[in-house]
Amino acid sequence: MNLRLLLCILGLISLAAAPSRAQIAAVASPSGPVQAGPYVVVDAATGETLLERNAGAYWYPASLTKMMTLYIVFEELKAGRLTLATPVPFSEYARSMPPTKLGLGAGQTVTVEQGVQSLVAHSANDAATAFGELISGSSPAFAQRMTETAARLGMNATQFRNANGLPDQGQMTTARDMAILAMALVKQFPEYYGYFHTQQFMLGKMRIGPGIKFLDLYAPYADGLKTGFICASGFNIVGSAVRDGRRLIAVAFGFRRSDLRDEFIVRLFDEAYALKTGGNRPKIWQLRDGDGGPGTVFALGECGGIRYDMPGDAVWLGTYGDWKTARHVYDTGQADLVRLGVARLGKEWILPVTANKATRQAAIIADLEPAAAQRLCADYQARKLFCQVKKPEEIVPPFGAFWR
Repeated sequence: MNLRLLLCILGLISLAAAPSRAQIAAVASPSGPVQAGPYVVVDAATGETLLERNAGAYWYPASLTKMMTLYIVFEELKAGRLTLATPVPFSEYARSMPPTKLGLGAGQTVTVEQGVQSLVAHSANDAATAFGELISGSSPAFAQRMTETAARLGMNATQFRNANGLPDQGQMTTARDMAILAMALVKQFPEYYGYFHTQQFMLGKMRIGPGIKFLDLYAPYADGLKTGFICASGFNIVGSAVRDGRRLIAVAFGFRRSDLRDEFIVRLFDEAYALKTGGNRPKIWQLRDGDGGPGTVFALGECGGIRYDMPGDAVWLGTYGDWKTARHVYDTGQADLVRLGVARLGKEWILPVTANKATRQAAIIADLEPAAAQRLCADYQARKLFCQVKKPEEIVPPFGAFWR
């Protein structure tokens, strides 16, 4: 192969890979930039796109998949083929799904209503699978109906392979498509949409929940919908809010922490509600769909490991023999920040630290603005109490520096 041909091939490979890399970029947070994937905010009544970045880029939907599962359940309810009291049996295959799940045995049942609540408040993979088998006879047949339904709704880049969102390379969507699905759920099923506000419910003597934290963080405006996570996709969310009589829907993909995702979507809503657009921006269905290959947030080997993925400084308040004591020290530190007049508090980060086969718990207030971290430690040191400010780049495995 001559050199010119080789360079051409390498150039084409690099161009093909570029859209996927470009999907993950920095977004603002109070303490600095964080990495995130595509996002979009739309006006649910008009379809106007208010804010977006890479909204047509491919992404793995994770448990956002269950929004389509619920769309089809609602179709069946509206058509009278199911009722809220219809039993949903769990097969051995449904029972075998990995967590999160209800954990029912093969042959046991829930009602359709309980199954719907479990998908929203608990993201139950076994219940989603059971719905697919009840409605279409098998998981592959139900996935085909999901994909066909997506095409009918104008979700041009979306393919489904299962009812629950568990990892499958062939299952993908875009932020654009998920916004269209959310709009359809709101408009077509007003009698059932309220289930997306489910925070908890009783299944026999078990209390199942809680639901998505966004509902509390953006109260009283937030009224649903769904979150999702797998390693490759990172932390995803589709949220709906009604403020001053106007409903907006936001989609955000690819965060490395759920708290950063939730913080971002709240600020995204605030920014979108403040816009004055006159209705002249592109409609969501006019956006280009299906760009690049899906970005990967976590390689499988690093998923689930302990990481400090926040931009802000951390304050280490000592390391203790048990979690309860460390949490009490953390709570006291947050109260001290309030006493010192700090407006933006940090986040809980109780870190298990192991040395010589013993494990202790480090009490850390994470993701603080640098001035707030310095102010707290100056106060503690003046009172002869232990406190150290740690920069994000200092907080790396195996965390031996936090043994005390």
